[in-house]
Amino acid sequence: MSKAAAATLALVAFVSMIFIGQCNAALRIGFYKGKCQSIDVETTVFNVIKSKFKNDSTITAALLRLQFHDCFVTGCDASLLLDGKHSEKTAFPNLSVRGYEIIDAAKAAIEETCPDVVSCADIIAMATRDAVSLSGGGRYEVQTGRRDGNASSSANVFLPGPSDSISDAIDIFATKGLNSTDMVFLLGAHTVGVAHCSFVQDRLYNFQNTGKPDPSMDTKLVSKLRRTCPQDSGFNKTVNLDQNPLSSMTLDNSYYKQIISHKGILEIDQNLALDPLTKDKVNSIANSSDFSSKFGQVMVKLGALDVLTGNQGEIRRSCQKVN
Repeated sequence: MSKAAAATLALVAFVSMIFIGQCNAALRIGFYKGKCQSIDVETTVFNVIKSKFKNDSTITAALLRLQFHDCFVTGCDASLLLDGKHSEKTAFPNLSVRGYEIIDAAKAAIEETCPDVVSCADIIAMATRDAVSLSGGGRYEVQTGRRDGNASSSANVFLPGPSDSISDAIDIFATKGLNSTDMVFLLGAHTVGVAHCSFVQDRLYNFQNTGKPDPSMDTKLVSKLRRTCPQDSGFNKTVNLDQNPLSSMTLDNSYYKQIISHKGILEIDQNLALDPLTKDKVNSIANSSDFSSKFGQVMVKLGALDVLTGNQGEIRRSCQKVN
């Protein structure tokens, strides 16, 4: 990277961090207390998520990804939820995002007793927190007070990719005011996620056009994944990003232990444990007992990205369209 480009990224990150600080001041814990008479907004959301989780524990991975994809583009404004011919939903990285109906269900439950008060953006943050808690990730306090954006464009979607180098990924996160440690923790969400075979094919069969698998992947894992993901298996089959079968649905630090053992599924996951820029932090998390609390802190930081508050934005009646 050129010195000029690095200087620009540093300036953007600095400005972003200032803005995040301002947003944290605007958001607060318990924002909705007293705004819905006797109705507890957070309990209402939790009850919806708990019901959904009982039938499908994979909603945790879905909601974590949904929140990240929303916040990382134009800020945590629920713009990802908006329908439209060229909305954020239609961008390629978002075609496999799911969980919209869960947010809609929580919104409907709140609107029934407390209409036009609670934003879809806040529901995303609360719902994701609740799913994390139900998956064993610990319960962190969510600041609320966000308002919803009223625009959504696929042209704005720029997200880190599964094959990005660690240095490039760090630079991308820096533009949002998130440092390398934040990035390492946020990627820990992969401990409850899955990847479609199409994202693993090159590492299994033709890594960097060598005609061979990625040498950084454990050979036994290569053989195992080839059975699940035969060549040209495409988008239909998936594999767990945390290859520990005992904790692939639990939000813990197992993911970090797996990538240290060369069992990372996505290239960026494996490189996280190999790159000098991040490997020490990976080792530290893998051997620590405070992943849950640290992960919650980073999720709060993510949830404060470029939020709309006060007279900005709107409170949508439907999360799928502007008022």
